[in-house]
Amino acid sequence: MKRFHVHIHVEDLARNIDFYAKMFGAPPTRVESDYAKWMLDEPAVNFAISTRGHGHLGVDHLGIQVDNDADLAVMKAQAQQADLALIDEGATTCCYARSDKHWVVDPQGLPWEHFRTLGTIPTFRESPDLTQEDGLPAPSDASPCCTPQAPAQVAPSTSTDSACCTPIPRAKGAPIPIKQAGSGCC
Repeated sequence: MKRFHVHIHVEDLARNIDFYAKMFGAPPTRVESDYAKWMLDEPAVNFAISTRGHGHLGVDHLGIQVDNDADLAVMKAQAQQADLALIDEGATTCCYARSDKHWVVDPQGLPWEHFRTLGTIPTFRESPDLTQEDGLPAPSDASPCCTPQAPAQVAPSTSTDSACCTPIPRAKGAPIPIKQAGSGCC
């Protein structure tokens, strides 16, 4: 089964949980202090909201969630055959889940995540320990999702590194930030 995925940044989590629970006619399947998710069967959607947008409200990214490795491999092959700028994160963690994923970015700069969820984790994400030797700040669970972990920005078509799930607000057509491999995101 494939599920459409939408992740939206909101300002007031409780107010939005109340709104979407009424709209969907169902409570969220997961609620954390900064995040809520609905796994709906009708329509088949993984709908998530979080307060990690740091002033950027609205759609963060879209995606397709799959149930098995074969479907994920097919989606990856389609993106590669279409010469889409594919950013392969592989095994990663984010949004209280462990997953395998890759990203493509549409012509407007909107990131699309293709992923398979492998399990849950107790924190928003797990990050590798980074040191000053890496030239990067050590991330923490309190750091926002989608904030670049590295100071440089690299266009997806020229990068083989992993990407942050999505950038903080950017100009149309601006490159997405590249994060440290393995830091994971939504």
